[in-house]
Amino acid sequence: MSQDEAEDLYSLLAPLANGRMIVPRSCVAEIIGSSGIHEVAGAPAWLLGVVRWKDRDLPVISLEGACHREVPEASRRSRIAVFAALTDKVPGGYLGILTQGFPQLVRVNPDVLQVDNAPQYSEDEPVLCQLRMMNERPVIPDLERLEEMTSEYFDARATQY
Repeated sequence: MSQDEAEDLYSLLAPLANGRMIVPRSCVAEIIGSSGIHEVAGAPAWLLGVVRWKDRDLPVISLEGACHREVPEASRRSRIAVFAALTDKVPGGYLGILTQGFPQLVRVNPDVLQVDNAPQYSEDEPVLCQLRMMNERPVIPDLERLEEMTSEYFDARATQY
């Protein structure tokens, strides 16, 4: 393997309502259809609901909504990117993020990626950073923060019953 190949990272570039997110391919357990999302009564707008996946309830999040932007509606093209939880905070051990289409597999390296230093997200939004990649400006979601937000909601809900 050459040095250049060692620096390459296979990633998924997923469409959002007004942009894209990029994550390492190894972080995504599966891409599933978006039908069958069941709303959770009283949930914040960013928590779209839960979908049954592999005998567990998978919380589905709108990254746009979590970033205080308009929550897009799911369409026939929408998909859910399923992430294995990084912490033990999320019930069921997995978390889904709604995308507005099927993610594209891309190979990235330091030559095509740069951090975009133009502040577009505040510190309370679950985005690690925004990148410049060719003609794209994808964001890297803060999965740990999304897990924390999800667990805070479900923990608070459990104490109400």
